[in-house]
Amino acid sequence: MDDAQTSLKPWVTFAGCVLVVVVLYWAQAVLVPVGLAILLTFVLTPPVTWLQRWVGGGAAVLIVVTLVFTTLGLAGWGLARQMDHLIDDLPSYRANIRAKIADVRGAGKGGTVEKLQETLEDIKTDLGTDPVPQGTVARPVVVTFPQATGLTGLAGFTWLGPLVGPIGTAGVVVVLVIFMLLERRDLRDRMIGIFGYGHLAVTTKAFDEAGSRVSRQLLMQTLVNVTYGVAVGVGLYFLGVPYALVWAMLGAALRFIPYVGPVLAAGAPILVSLAALQGWIGPLEVVALFVVLELFTNLVLETVLYAGAAGVSQVALLVSVAFWTWLWGPLGLLMATPLTVCLVVIGKHVPGLQFFCTLLADTPPLAAEYNYYQRLLARDQSEAADLIERHIKSEPAHTVFDALLLPALNYAERDRLEGRLSPEEEAAVIDATRELIADAASGVADVAPASADQAEGSPPPHPEALGVLGYAANGVADEIALAMLAHLVGDLPVALEITRTRMLAADVVALLQERKYSAVCIADLPPSAASKTRYLVKRLRSAFPQLRIVVGRWAPVALADESTQVLREAGANHVHRTLIDTRSYLAGLVDHPPAAEATGKAEPQPEGGSHGEGGRIAGRN
Repeated sequence: MDDAQTSLKPWVTFAGCVLVVVVLYWAQAVLVPVGLAILLTFVLTPPVTWLQRWVGGGAAVLIVVTLVFTTLGLAGWGLARQMDHLIDDLPSYRANIRAKIADVRGAGKGGTVEKLQETLEDIKTDLGTDPVPQGTVARPVVVTFPQATGLTGLAGFTWLGPLVGPIGTAGVVVVLVIFMLLERRDLRDRMIGIFGYGHLAVTTKAFDEAGSRVSRQLLMQTLVNVTYGVAVGVGLYFLGVPYALVWAMLGAALRFIPYVGPVLAAGAPILVSLAALQGWIGPLEVVALFVVLELFTNLVLETVLYAGAAGVSQVALLVSVAFWTWLWGPLGLLMATPLTVCLVVIGKHVPGLQFFCTLLADTPPLAAEYNYYQRLLARDQSEAADLIERHIKSEPAHTVFDALLLPALNYAERDRLEGRLSPEEEAAVIDATRELIADAASGVADVAPASADQAEGSPPPHPEALGVLGYAANGVADEIALAMLAHLVGDLPVALEITRTRMLAADVVALLQERKYSAVCIADLPPSAASKTRYLVKRLRSAFPQLRIVVGRWAPVALADESTQVLREAGANHVHRTLIDTRSYLAGLVDHPPAAEATGKAEPQPEGGSHGEGGRIAGRN
């Protein structure tokens, strides 16, 4: 039964998505005005809130709504009148248009254009109807239309039909905006009540973020569009294009429509310049004006004022524009960006809908450690090296091992244990990490500041190196982790000798009896069990009571041990979860060396030097 439910779950989800889309399309007559009203409510809430301090809530709503919609109405009426004048002036441009057409035809005479015209004429002749036989009288065809009934059929009112729909929608939007502004607090409380008082904090954050993002996005877009419109008006006026103010207003308004709006804003005045201006120089200057303005707007204005205001990735916004335009037409095109912003906020705060935030937001879809690990799985060491370099430049350089390289080893081991990676694939990740350690170490060395021991006014470095034995508990990945630690302690007087072969506990004890070490660092990367390390710690503590034993259970938070108590009870002095913590501990041993060493005797040793006889680091590349 559980398997059947699991297999049906994707289909149920798909059916639910299809149902939502069908409802959105079927109910667009209701949802579109409501969506526009909510959008305008977001925009008008700040000025209403500011004004109601002096005139009260109801009066503030009426004043703001009246001013806004009156301004929009007058602007639309003035634009329509100017367009009527432009249409009336078009016949006066007839001679100029004919001259340009003649120029185009002249340019094509004897060339490709003329051949194309001749081909089209021949096709037209071949497809023509048979001539009327001689003596046949052609009878005129009379087309009759059914008599119109209703309001649009009344004499003198036929013009009213196409306007009934838009006027009705505008009226519904205005009324909804007024009542939403008057009852905005009550609507907010009702929405909180729907989601439940247990989600009060999440709902409040979601509303605040959605309101601030939508308001900021519209404010920044308005500033960009007004600047663009002013530049268009000034430029077209000096270039002699008629009705420059009309094109300025139209350009500023159309840029609210993503992607399509700027094309329409530039297309109309370019066509008018072709009809109104003499020759070809003027229209080409108009084209150059719009190209320069578009580049300036996109590269400068939007980068400074508008970048990141919506919080939506460009690809996601383009897909969203196409979807909402297909669903709701031109009004969907206008509301695409605010609707997408709201979906991003919902995905950020509502459990189960996080995929909206992942798909649509402009934040990185993968954390840096996962992105690095994924590049290693794809055998793309070049991009993995780029990620290392980027981290070193943007974050503290010495954190690159804990942030990127080490988690890849943890995740590879986890995936192998869970059957998602073969041993060969895990070995490929380990080998790539081994090669990339040198790049990371060189980057750290290039930007790392002087250590505390070398800082001005600090005591001189410790005269002799601190002997530390590095033991890899489970193989190559632990060896590589110790090599990372070796690079991190490169500026300290620490002689870290890494064992190269897998050694039994008795072999480690024998090595410590043969040589003098002040500390032992056992690397055992999660998610492997720490049972082997626990046994080794017990043996070492029994043989060398004064030995400093450090266990490195280095891993990202997702894979780190919940508790280190077991290893501490076995005899470990410290159990660290990051390489940085282990480095800090070893630096503390340098400043305050242990009072006793591991010399092959179990009992405490007298104070003396604590220096390993091995080289400074055997495992360093």
